[in-house]
Amino acid sequence: MTTKEKLWTYEDYLKIEDDKRYEVIEGELTMAPAPIPYHQAVSRNIEFLMWDYVKKKKLGVVYDAPIDVVLDRHNVLQPDIVFVSKERKSMIGDKAIEGAPDLVVEIVSPSTLGKDTVRKKAIYERFGVKEFWLVYPDMKCVEVLTLDKEGRYQLHDEGCLEGGKEFVSSKIIKGFRLGLREVFEPS
Repeated sequence: MTTKEKLWTYEDYLKIEDDKRYEVIEGELTMAPAPIPYHQAVSRNIEFLMWDYVKKKKLGVVYDAPIDVVLDRHNVLQPDIVFVSKERKSMIGDKAIEGAPDLVVEIVSPSTLGKDTVRKKAIYERFGVKEFWLVYPDMKCVEVLTLDKEGRYQLHDEGCLEGGKEFVSSKIIKGFRLGLREVFEPS
């Protein structure tokens, strides 16, 4: 659900007085429905594995949705998972992450396919999010995109549980490998 009657800002967004989940994408207020249980299980598994690694190595912090990432007045996104390196922790404010995190994860559902893979991808790229993960629970696949020297996303790694490559690695979180079996088929 979106609203187009005005150009929304972060300040407008903060004045909303309900408990629904919203994002502001290019000045458009967008409501996000609650994710289905499998989406939440996949998100939890990735976040737990990533946080466990980041915490042990003292590399930074990991957050899960809902958390506001304020890229500018007209772009306030809520990625499913966010990583901010310890060197950049000053961007974490009292109410939101203020600026481009080091890494974001979007878990794609049929209803968010275009928003996640086109609109949000372009915004994350434009604002300089160094690494962007697209997770496809229905296909049990993960794509890891990183910025090249020209500031464009390029495929760094990909894996599909059914395709035989059961791990994907991060470029930004040094040494972190995500086991797809642990993500998509938890015991």
